[in-house]
Amino acid sequence: MFRWFQALMPREDRFFQLFDRHAATLVEGAKALSDVLKGGPGVGAAAQRVFQFENQADDIAREILALTRRSFITPFDRGDIKEMINALDDTIDQMQKTAKAILMFEVETLEPEMAEMGSRILQGANLTVEAVRLLGSMREQNGRLHAITEEIIHLEEDTDTLNHAGIKALFKRHRSGNAMDYIVGIEIYDHLEKVMDRFEDVAHRISGIVIEQL
Repeated sequence: MFRWFQALMPREDRFFQLFDRHAATLVEGAKALSDVLKGGPGVGAAAQRVFQFENQADDIAREILALTRRSFITPFDRGDIKEMINALDDTIDQMQKTAKAILMFEVETLEPEMAEMGSRILQGANLTVEAVRLLGSMREQNGRLHAITEEIIHLEEDTDTLNHAGIKALFKRHRSGNAMDYIVGIEIYDHLEKVMDRFEDVAHRISGIVIEQL
């Protein structure tokens, strides 16, 4: 009965516009993080770009939550909207934590596997943008949405494999050398793995919304 009533009411399309804007910050943040992972003298400037996009994402998240409180009819369940924006925001928050750790430990030479993980993270961000953009027509696009979420899950698995290979290579390189470099490397790998985990959380959240709305 409520779904029928919703269909008769004007839909608040600003939610989808705001979700699109937030997802776009994930792509820009992932590009900046990829630049951080290249190492060298540009690490600091690239990290500042990550922080900038994280701040923009926070502003959009607050706008979505405020709109949720003001709107009588929302495009889908209010709880799902809150969980969705929280999942998106957690993703770029984790990018910020990664960049912050690299700055804090003054790391300028990053492992090749870290750069590869950064590439996977950017792929995950681009897939997330596409999925979020399709939420406004999820009934017609449910097949593509399912395919995208599966791609993100496979990317997360691939990133796990890279993470394990990177840690193993790091251990071999430092087992007779600088223990602190090994510890710092492990910390950065952990942060990178969590970024991809957050993308997987978003994929599961999108899947849940689509299932509920069909």
